[in-house]
Amino acid sequence: MSILDRFSLLNRTALVTGGGSGIGQALALALADAGADVAIADINSAGAAATCAQIENLGRQTLAIAADVTAKDQVENMVHTVLAAWGGLDIGVNSAGIALRGPIEDISEADWDRVLDLDLKAVFLCCQAEGRAMLQRGSGSIINVVSISSHIVNRPQQHGHYNAAKAGAYQLTRACAAEWAVRGVRVNSISPGHTLTPMTAHADDETRNAWLTNTPMGRLGVPADYQGAVVFLASDAAAYATGHDLVVDGGYTLW
Repeated sequence: MSILDRFSLLNRTALVTGGGSGIGQALALALADAGADVAIADINSAGAAATCAQIENLGRQTLAIAADVTAKDQVENMVHTVLAAWGGLDIGVNSAGIALRGPIEDISEADWDRVLDLDLKAVFLCCQAEGRAMLQRGSGSIINVVSISSHIVNRPQQHGHYNAAKAGAYQLTRACAAEWAVRGVRVNSISPGHTLTPMTAHADDETRNAWLTNTPMGRLGVPADYQGAVVFLASDAAAYATGHDLVVDGGYTLW
């Protein structure tokens, strides 16, 4: 098998949460472009449908699933929908997330719960449901989208709840990888750097300038910057990789 063949995702099925916009959408399109049929789960039904339309234009099968991934029953139904439609799940990409800001002394309990629920609890629920389906077949690849904030206390924005949640998701990735490696399921993560998405569109000029100044490549990321990483981790090219966090940040964490 050639190296390019090992990157192919033909005859694979994938599920991407948060695939209705931003990084999640870009990852979903990359998987489809590499040959996979891709289901899109998002609380935003219109966004999911828009992504599915682009996947269909690539000649792949797709499903739009309305789901709140912080709710266990909806996560389980999400995975069941894919299994019922396609008979199996080969790739799970958990990309749904939120970022709120505020100094730690002012973070409300409600905001703490909101961030931890989506950025950590939902990752657990998705890994659990996807993992169970994959473990029954003895194969699969799960990729969690975490953040450079899982490794550093990011700046200049203050978001201790986001840092804590992403660090938890990073360590959860490693725990799942360790438990499931011998049973054929690989679990890895991607840590994006500062990226131009709808979630970061509200950043003021001072914050963006700080991000640029502290990024060796001198630019912010765009969602397409993470497409190669997800295809690699999902494919047979990464058959010996598990428990790894692939940092793609323009060098931000070097300084």
